[in-house]
Amino acid sequence: MREANRKLPIGIQDFASVRGEGYLYVDKTEYIYRLAHNGKPYFLSRPRRFGKSLFLSTLRYYFEGKKELFQGLLIEELEKGNADAWQEYPVFYIDFNKANFKADAALEEVLDEHLRGWESIYGDEGRDAPLSERFRYLIRKAYEKTGKKAVVLVDEYDKPLLEGGNTERIEHNKEVFKGFFSTLKSYDGYLKFVFMTGVTKFSKVSIFSDLNQLRDISLSAEYAHICGISEKELKEYFMPEIEAMASERGQNTEDCLNRLKKMYDGYHFHQKTDGVYNPFSLLNALQEKEFGMYWFSTGTPTFLIDKLKESGFDAKQFSTDDYYEEESSLTDYRMDNENPVPLFYQTGYLTIKGYDEEFRSYALGYPNEEVRYGFLKSLAPYYLCAEKTSRPLDVRNFVKDIRRGDTDSLRDRFTALFARLPYPSEEKVVEQNFQNVIYIVFMLLGQFVVTEWHSAKGRADCVVETDDYVYLFEFKRDKSAEEALKQIEDSGYAKPYAADGRTLLKVGVNFNSSERTIDGWEVAQ
Repeated sequence: MREANRKLPIGIQDFASVRGEGYLYVDKTEYIYRLAHNGKPYFLSRPRRFGKSLFLSTLRYYFEGKKELFQGLLIEELEKGNADAWQEYPVFYIDFNKANFKADAALEEVLDEHLRGWESIYGDEGRDAPLSERFRYLIRKAYEKTGKKAVVLVDEYDKPLLEGGNTERIEHNKEVFKGFFSTLKSYDGYLKFVFMTGVTKFSKVSIFSDLNQLRDISLSAEYAHICGISEKELKEYFMPEIEAMASERGQNTEDCLNRLKKMYDGYHFHQKTDGVYNPFSLLNALQEKEFGMYWFSTGTPTFLIDKLKESGFDAKQFSTDDYYEEESSLTDYRMDNENPVPLFYQTGYLTIKGYDEEFRSYALGYPNEEVRYGFLKSLAPYYLCAEKTSRPLDVRNFVKDIRRGDTDSLRDRFTALFARLPYPSEEKVVEQNFQNVIYIVFMLLGQFVVTEWHSAKGRADCVVETDDYVYLFEFKRDKSAEEALKQIEDSGYAKPYAADGRTLLKVGVNFNSSERTIDGWEVAQ
């Protein structure tokens, strides 16, 4: 086994630091070449911590003519013989990553800071003008001073809109954007290249309504692997780290690879391309030699969960194989849209699982186990009201009961969970809460035992399998446990397990919505 003592670029977003300080670099420069030679106004949406900032930094150094940073990389070979390669252009790099946009005038302060930096280079005669006029003045002056058209790179443009704090401030930020970035259309003749990144693509924002020539490559097959790490890249660049991780954990290399794939692979940005790994989680796992929830732990998706609750959307649909959204809804985001799914897709909690050519619609689902179980754990405190009690959901106890066939303890745990539920007057909310409790618990059990949730007729609501037991669960509301058990018997749900040597347990459960509790629990073999 080769020693894995190389430096992994965890959290490093500057290309010069990666190359100059000896960090391992996954060569993405083919995409730099492709973009630079095939147009200029681009937009790319990817989830947070997916490598957008590092890629934008790479673009910056390419257009600044820093050829020495690209030695030995693919673009060096691609540009060989090109007399126009490695020229230095004036680069206007705008980074919205670091500011807190919940403060008044925060956006103007960030733009002013960038403008003052450029004015120190190209002249500050226009410093007393409005922000948009200063930007236009600088682009003109850069052209006059260098004889070269400008390159504009914008990182995380949507942060002032996603994290503005309140509607009034967000609308204000939209207006600031409208004036500032209109320059990118009116000054097209002064621009060599434009590239913008973000998590979401907001509709009705001037950046996109005015820049109608902007090419959105977020769902392009050609650029599906522009960020993230493909299976091919994983094996080409990281085998020493994988072998070291496998050795540390007492696994063989193949088992370690399979576990990495289940945990961190599965992001699809086009329906016909292979998936990619979340780079932040993958690098952390290889560094720590642990299968942790690294990406998910960097930011609690509170605003997403609030959005889910406000919309009344049934979270179980995320685990089905037939939930579809139209293409237009995935590439646009409106803050007043009651449907939370586009935002969940763009922020990386859902990904493309399939495609319906006839209706131009995408099947969506969780990309991998890190996201599935991390998200469900985030949902649990809200739907199980754990924030109001000192008794959090302890999946371990459910697993222990399941593994030893203790259906009485299992019943008591579910009864205790339902006792935590709020008491809304709306019938629909009562039913949804009942369903969500069951769904969340069994989906979280899936980390430790084989769990399948079914909602279609002809199969039990939930099937749980362990080494010694097979459970068939059927849940009713305001009926009876006997009726639930009868449905299991009459519908032949047990037939697929007739020759199975494990103990088969059929569990019929009834939830009483007026009492908010389980009032029937019947078990048969």
